[in-house]
Amino acid sequence: MILRIFVSYACWFLVITTLFAGMPADPGPVPSLQLSFTHVMGQQPLVRKEVTYTNASGEAFTISRFRYFLSNFSLEAANGSVVTLPPAYFLVDDAIDSSKNIRLDSIPAGEYKSIRFLIGVDSIRNVSGVQTGALAVESGMFWTWNSGYIMAQIEGHSTAVNTPMQEFLFHCGGYKSKDGVLKYVTLPLPQPLTISADKQPRINVTANVEKWFLPDTVSFKKITVIMAPGVKARQVAGNYQHMFNITGISN
Repeated sequence: MILRIFVSYACWFLVITTLFAGMPADPGPVPSLQLSFTHVMGQQPLVRKEVTYTNASGEAFTISRFRYFLSNFSLEAANGSVVTLPPAYFLVDDAIDSSKNIRLDSIPAGEYKSIRFLIGVDSIRNVSGVQTGALAVESGMFWTWNSGYIMAQIEGHSTAVNTPMQEFLFHCGGYKSKDGVLKYVTLPLPQPLTISADKQPRINVTANVEKWFLPDTVSFKKITVIMAPGVKARQVAGNYQHMFNITGISN
């Protein structure tokens, strides 16, 4: 009887040991990177609706909405090799603080010297049907009549606009080559960025709304509404591709 019990326990021990031996080892923490975005107008924090600004044309205006997509991230390693990160799409909205902090996962450990990303949503996703998450149609950043995403969006009011509401709407979209507004941005890092499993570094980035109107000067008297791909959208996109700047790194 005692022998049978001993054999039974031994068998169970062998089974459990075999099961655990077949399980994959815990990979531990996955290296990741945080990007923290701060929105500014020139040298001052962006304040929607409450603060009046002046553009290069001398026109007073306020900002009521500021949103943009970021995707297709990659990092340049210290040795010059490029690491393309897993597909990720983010909608950054000035009205939603949590959206201004994004996390990039599955980054190989190492040292990096620059980061690259796309302002907007790549052409494949523009023609991939119904999306979820940041790319959901419910976000209000998709033209159902034009079958494409609004890559970046800014809205506000200006006394220079000759309409009863004095409202300007810049919804910049277009993924086809002729009217494309997709812009890649490469930002050199002010110091080496070290990625490892035991730390989560953060890159602090400013997005300067003032750059939407320069260097190709935008006047609200001439451009009031952008709601489709075209020359005006390309002009503004050519400006805002320069709005990002890295202000620091927390390793």
